[in-house]
Amino acid sequence: MIVCHRYKFIFIKTSKSAGTSLEIALSRYCGQGDIVTPISAKDEKIRTRLGYCRPQNCYAGVGDYGMADAARLLLKGKRKLNYYNHMSAAEVKDKVGVDIWNGYYKFCVVRNPWDRLLSLYFHRYKAEPRPSISQYIKSGVLADLRRLGPDLYRIDGQVAVDNVYRYEDLAEELVSLQELLGLPEPLQLPNAKGSFRKSKQHFSEMLSDAEISQIREVFADEVASLGYGS
Repeated sequence: MIVCHRYKFIFIKTSKSAGTSLEIALSRYCGQGDIVTPISAKDEKIRTRLGYCRPQNCYAGVGDYGMADAARLLLKGKRKLNYYNHMSAAEVKDKVGVDIWNGYYKFCVVRNPWDRLLSLYFHRYKAEPRPSISQYIKSGVLADLRRLGPDLYRIDGQVAVDNVYRYEDLAEELVSLQELLGLPEPLQLPNAKGSFRKSKQHFSEMLSDAEISQIREVFADEVASLGYGS
């Protein structure tokens, strides 16, 4: 998640939609006062190697620490976050205030829910043996995908960002985003977290008709509003 005062934008990061790659790319344009949240250690190495802005202005002050927070810091070296990776629009709005929220360009990237499911499946189970996809769906993963998808960029059920970009059209969308934000150079995405799913099969070849229908039902609002079909 990024709040960039320099270019007046807020990036809400959904899961399994090239969010980390875009977050790294956007951090190139962040300045000293901007809010940049931490990503995984592996992905932070990519950001460091590129020389882009690292996590800053996202940590809680000492006065906000409770006993559990202090213990986590002492035992695991983990600082308490005031802003974090997959932060919802409602939380960000509350933190930054109405003036910044209303005055900045707010956006996210989404991906059709069938491919999001498969992307997360292969990310979590990088090697055999894996549970079947059917077992994985029954584990309740669709609720997690919902929570880290449409529920992030909606407030009280309504889309709260200015634009929802489609992963499937991302190359064209990034050109539009660069022009809209006034960025001096094109956005170039590193391939963060993009190597886990080796199969290039269409999701309809990997999911049963019943599974496709179940996913469509859970994400019916997003499927309808963004024109996703099966």
